Order: sequence, then C-alpha cells, then structure tokens
Amino acid sequence: MGQSKMKKTDNQILVIFGASGDLTARKLVPALFNLYLARQLPENFVVLGASRSDMTDEEFRRRVVLESSYLKNKLEDLKDNYITNFSDRFFYEDLGGDYDVDYSRLRKRIESLKEEFNTSGNIIYYLSTPPTLYQTIAKNLAEAGLNTQNNGWKRLIVEKPFGYSLETAKELNAGLQQYFEEHQIYRIDHYLGKETVQNLLVTRFSNSIFEPLWNRNYIHHVEITNAESVGVEKRGGYYDKSGALRDMFQNHLLQIVSLIVMEPPISDAPEHIRNEKVKALKSLRIMKDDKTLHDNTIRAQYMASHIEGGHVKGYREEEGVDPESTTETYAAIKFFVDNWRWRDVPFYVRTAKRMPTKVTEAVIHFKTPHHQIFQDSGMNSKDNKLVIRIQPDEGILIKFGVKVPGQGFKVERANLDFSYSSLAETHVMEAYERLLLDAMQGDATLYARADEVEAAWEFVDPILAYWKNGKDIRMYGYAAGVWGPENADELIDGIGFWRNPGPNLTDDPGFCVIC
Repeated sequence: MGQSKMKKTDNQILVIFGASGDLTARKLVPALFNLYLARQLPENFVVLGASRSDMTDEEFRRRVVLESSYLKNKLEDLKDNYITNFSDRFFYEDLGGDYDVDYSRLRKRIESLKEEFNTSGNIIYYLSTPPTLYQTIAKNLAEAGLNTQNNGWKRLIVEKPFGYSLETAKELNAGLQQYFEEHQIYRIDHYLGKETVQNLLVTRFSNSIFEPLWNRNYIHHVEITNAESVGVEKRGGYYDKSGALRDMFQNHLLQIVSLIVMEPPISDAPEHIRNEKVKALKSLRIMKDDKTLHDNTIRAQYMASHIEGGHVKGYREEEGVDPESTTETYAAIKFFVDNWRWRDVPFYVRTAKRMPTKVTEAVIHFKTPHHQIFQDSGMNSKDNKLVIRIQPDEGILIKFGVKVPGQGFKVERANLDFSYSSLAETHVMEAYERLLLDAMQGDATLYARADEVEAAWEFVDPILAYWKNGKDIRMYGYAAGVWGPENADELIDGIGFWRNPGPNLTDDPGFCVIC
C-alpha cells in the first residue's frame, strides 16, 4: 500500500516530547537509525528531544545513540564518522519541571535549528508522554504559535491509549482538535505498521481466488488470536487499571477486524481506506443486554504455575497489582457484524498474557462443501483455512484437502504457505520505521482517525461496563502457560475448539500439552 520507495520526504524537524523516556531509546531512535541506513531520511533533518530531565545535547546523544543498548549491535561495524553524522542530528531542550509551561523558549530553539540546518517550517511533534499530557502539550504548542501551517506543515503523533472509554476518547479527541486540525493528528498503532496487517488488504482485494469468497456464503467463521507468553512484567500498575480488553482488543485487534470486515475502498488513497474501516467498525453489532454479554464474553486471569521448572507468579502477585484485582489478562469475545457481507458469520477474538507462545494470527474458516462425496480423515480438519500470521514468522498459510496415497479417496489436509522471511533480499521494515516514514511523508493510511477510535470504543464500552457491574459475572483463572481457562472453548459453540497456533506458521497445532 502507499508510495513506492522513491517518494521524496520533505526536510523537517522531529520534536519528541518525553524524549528521556524508554520508548524514545527503545523504538523511535532505532527506527530513525534504520531509515538513516536505508537513506530514507530527508537531507535536512534534525531531532529535538524535549522533556523534564536536565540534559545537554551531548548527554542526550550518548543516551539515545552512542551508548544506547538498543543500538549497540547496529553500531558495531560502522565507521565513526557515519555514526556521528547520525548522532549530530540530535538535540535536547529541557522544559523544566513541567510540561505545562510557556513554550516560547522551545520555539526559539526550534527556530534556531531551522535556520542552522535549513529544515524549512515542517515539524512533527511526537508525544511520547502519558495521554493525560496530550492536551496540555497541544495547548502550549498552539499558544506559542507552533501549530500554524503558514510556513510549512505541522503534524502531531500520539501514542495509545486513545482514551480509557468512549467518553474519555471523545474528550481527548476534542481536546486535540481544539489546537490541531484532524488531518494534522496521527494516532499511532504499531500493529498497523506490520507488513502482514497491510498484506490483509492486498490478499483480499488483489486476488480473485479470495475476493469472491470473502462473505457469508463461503466463510463459516473468523477467528483472531493474540497471545503473549510474558506476564505483565513491570507494567503491573498501568495494566491493572487497563486490562486485556483496553490494552489490546480495543485498538490493535479491532484494527485487524476492520481490515477483514471492510468493503473494497474506492482506491488506495489514505482517506478512502480509512472511510471503509470506520464503516466496518460501525457495523459491529453492539452487545447491550446482560444475557448477550454473559453468553458472548469470557474474561480470566493467569494464576501461579510452574513453567520449564521455574515458578511463575500469578497476576494478583505481580508488582503494582491489587491483590484482589478483577482486571482481566485474558479476554475472549464472540460477536457479529450487521451488514450484507457478514450477516450471521460469528467472529471470535481473544487476547491474553502468559500463553504457551507469543503469536498473533487471523484465521478465515471457509465452509465445508455442501455435498460431501469423499471420506474425510478427521472431523476437526474438514474446512479450508486461510491463516494470516501477523507475528512472529509473518506469512500466510492455506490449508486444503489432498488425497491420501493408496486405495480409496481418503482426504488429508495439506499446507500451502508463504513466509516473509523467505524473501531473501527484502528488508521488511519494522513497524515504527514504516509509521514514522509515513508520517514524515503525510501518508495517514495506517493511522487511526478520530471517528475510528470512537467507533471502536462504542463496541467495547458496554462489555467493560458489564464486566464491572453485571450480575453473576465471573472471573475465571487459568494456569500461566496454558491456552486460557478450561471453558474458553464453550464460546465457540458447535465448532469444537480454538486453533491454538504453534510458534511457526506451519506447525499443526493440537491441544497444547505442558510438560
């Protein structure tokens, strides 16, 4: 999707708020460094870090480039002048003790860098701060005249979470839109930077073996799994206020759902694609009554367990987590899409921590042929499946029937698979590289629009409200390292059980056995 490699990127300044935080060193600077290696950065380009830490330019360069553990391996074989040419583009401005200050000093610094490096008036502001500060920073930028577009464009990139509920998302959107136009606001969702997520659109819309089948006549159900093998790690305090549904489902997974569900866009123009995604999210059937919510949602928490000989803490024992917490680390939702294409096709989506493996994939289960004339070797494997693996081992797998050698017509399933890693000469851009470059070029295809974020919250809000206040609502437990609570398969009525993926795309998963 989007532009070819050669699109020219305007000269510009990238201002990172919260630049002393972990995200800058861990994700943003390595992404910029990869763009630098690939000669994708504009000729005149500087990065200005701004936060509440007291640092010189030199200290900032050491922290995020020269002595950064995240760049160590990349810098090893490179010539010193090549590395300093990159690190010399980094500068730092101390905002003092607070983000809510007069930004006129910041403005002077930006002006002087613009003069010195001839970057023109194009500026991206990347808000790598807690969302509570977004509106404050936007307001202060506007008050210092740093949002005006009379001499070059200005863009604002914000990280998730975009709100905590529909109400807070609306407040956040309105707060940013007071100071920046919607087309200037880029809400970053790193899942959309993954090649395979974008490849969903190409798989669907440029292949005549899939496009005609992508509807209720041929698809039996759609299943999406996002599994992480880790627990909440050091994010216990944050996670306990958020939970799996807010942390993963509301944003990343509903983005994947929207790409599967959406109608063909008029063209590949960013707004055409985003319009269809919004329509897709608005067509999800919102669950309102307690019975529907009870029957179609499951939540659970991981409990202490032994994995590979080591003791693993349960969620409630994690640092920063309330010992009586009812925050879910596992969420599974069954829902329907109320439109012509998807009428009565169930969607099953689950996300969880402390699973047996780290994996994200979407599985399109096609219907069984109406008239069965051949003997099939197993009930469970009857349907054709299209497996779209988003991480790791990104690729696509088709499962189809072949004849077992020998007498008679016994059918077995075979795999046809494509893996991105098999494209030897191709550098698959990492998510942040792709997204930063897109924002630098003004391509918003992979960024979430205000109405898209709000449509996703409209679907999620009633589930969260029910989990919080509903009658006889249960929190199940599952041992760390298994595929969720025992009753998780009850959600998939009449189908059997979830497809539990192995670490590799072509692993044929049965039940997961923990030794």
